Amino acid sequence: MNTPVNRLHNHSLIYAHRGANKEAPENTRSAFERALQYPIDGIETDVQLSKDEVPVLWHDRFLSKIPGLEKFHIDDFNYSQLSVMDFAGHFGKNSNAEGIMLLQEFLASCRSRCRLLIEIKNREWELRDRHEIKVRQTLEMVGTTHADQIIVSSFDLPSLIYAQEYRPGFPLVYNFETDQTLADAESVLQSQPFLHGLCLPIDSLDESFARLLRGLGKSIAVYTCNSDEEINKALRLGVDILISDVPQKALQLRDK
Repeated sequence: MNTPVNRLHNHSLIYAHRGANKEAPENTRSAFERALQYPIDGIETDVQLSKDEVPVLWHDRFLSKIPGLEKFHIDDFNYSQLSVMDFAGHFGKNSNAEGIMLLQEFLASCRSRCRLLIEIKNREWELRDRHEIKVRQTLEMVGTTHADQIIVSSFDLPSLIYAQEYRPGFPLVYNFETDQTLADAESVLQSQPFLHGLCLPIDSLDESFARLLRGLGKSIAVYTCNSDEEINKALRLGVDILISDVPQKALQLRDK
């Protein structure tokens, strides 16, 4: 294939998915510190709100990794309650107990050490007001960022539209579901030209997607590339951001 044009970076940037989540509990201090032991380019993490509107790092729909809380959401509890729960116990007997991490703590610890991709997890059961609170708090905590050193993403397009209205010019990436198509990409990029780019499932990415995004000067991110085949596909298509559960493998394949 032809070399992609209008590439935003000299090579694909490798982002650790929720930290080094194969070596430590995802979205915890230990996972981020383990990830930063590798020469990664960035870290991807997820933001949700506690019941009392404190931005915390958590991915799942439910608290099923914590025994007895399988039917509860993160926003069923205030931050003071979440802070005394063990968010590392599910990883294994050798894991030290860890409370939930604040977005503010994550930013203070990691923003000077690597790039960041912060996914805002706005869920369908939440009120739109809470969606907007989450967006505002995230952008306010991030504050000023240089170019795409910190990117905010979401699967919820209205949240990104609101973010653009609240902080015009901030780099915002729309996360695609597995059933969204090239035609969907053409439509959303035409109607929402402010988008910095798209984050695609690696199975969806092909030359047509890459050509479309490159032609519009948009960033290409992909999730979640773990096998040699997936990583090499992303590298071959020249993505800007490659998100992986095994960043050390992605680094080796990129830099060999």
